Amino acid sequence: MSRNPQRTHPGIWALAVTAFAIGVTEFIVVGVLPAISKDLDVSLARAGGLVGLYALALAVGTPVTVLALARVPRKPLLLGLVSVFLAGNVLAALSNSYAMLLVARIVTAVAHGSFFAIGATVAARLAPQGQASKAIATMFAGLTLAMVIGVPLGSLIGNNLGWRLPFYAVAALAALAWVATARWLPQVSMPPAGKASTQLAALIHPAILTMMAVTVLGFGASFAAFTFIAPILTGITGFEPSTASLLLVVFGAATLVGNLMGGAGAASLGWQSVLRRIFLLLSATLAAFALLMSYRLPTVGLLFAWGALAFGMSPACQAGMLATAERYTPKAVDFASGLNISAFNLGITLGETLGSAMVAHRHMALTPWAGVALVLLAQVPLARLRAWFRVLLSRSGPGAWAQP
Repeated sequence: MSRNPQRTHPGIWALAVTAFAIGVTEFIVVGVLPAISKDLDVSLARAGGLVGLYALALAVGTPVTVLALARVPRKPLLLGLVSVFLAGNVLAALSNSYAMLLVARIVTAVAHGSFFAIGATVAARLAPQGQASKAIATMFAGLTLAMVIGVPLGSLIGNNLGWRLPFYAVAALAALAWVATARWLPQVSMPPAGKASTQLAALIHPAILTMMAVTVLGFGASFAAFTFIAPILTGITGFEPSTASLLLVVFGAATLVGNLMGGAGAASLGWQSVLRRIFLLLSATLAAFALLMSYRLPTVGLLFAWGALAFGMSPACQAGMLATAERYTPKAVDFASGLNISAFNLGITLGETLGSAMVAHRHMALTPWAGVALVLLAQVPLARLRAWFRVLLSRSGPGAWAQP
């Protein structure tokens, strides 16, 4: 396939459109959590499970789905996943019980994870040589743009006109994403997938598992507090609910900036170096948020820094997994990509579980400290990967760990 290094392939933009719709669905629950809790008559801590269990379903379902569909052509597969995603959002909008809404979220989650796992490898395939992390960042920009526009707007609408309305809107976005994918995404040739046993071997490969640990701990660090950001902003900082919804714009704008900067940094400095720096800065930011969340002005500034760092690591983590898989499990790159998408969401589940436990014991103000502990722990597997990479570099020469 011919690639123009000066131009982003329109197929990558098509992937970004779907990522936008997915981002709204995943995180809209955070903004309307109190409304869902009240309407469906469940506790706030249990309602938080709509975030954590969604992520858990995604984590478990993604590698299974990617493995089962390894030999299906990429374009029709992605179109099918968008269709399932659309159906899941319609079901969510029609839900009249917590159980029904949870089922709808699980259906949506499986399509979500598989789309990102396969879409990331397709985006990397469409990118110029050495620019995979930038292509992934462009695709993930749809996800982070959802944090800027979709989630705050959906929260505002959901809290004033009913929490179901944003899910209908996302279903309409999914229809638009299907059209964009059908029109702009080319048929992409991918390296032949290995046998199922070859791909499953990635599950026990030390390098793959270590990279997953980096993603779980680093990305999950934010979600002990972020799952409950709406009640934190209203109950502790003292903002009105409408203002709290608008403040999600600050966080969302930061995720977009951080995502693009993280992708560019990973392409120029290397994903290992970028992750090490982000983890240190994120630990300091979460600690500052824990200490200053009762003050309005510092909270606004820290929300921006937090969002940039939390999502700035996303393209670096995914590029790191693709690089690791290409070197250690080259016939299981899609499957390894799926495992890392699972790792992102296992991190969300871990963070949400810790946060929900703290909220259940009336310690919501302490949730950022759980994030500080997780992101500091992420430095351990990252350091181990760096040591392995140095060994490989010394054996294979200076090109051994170039970015994919």
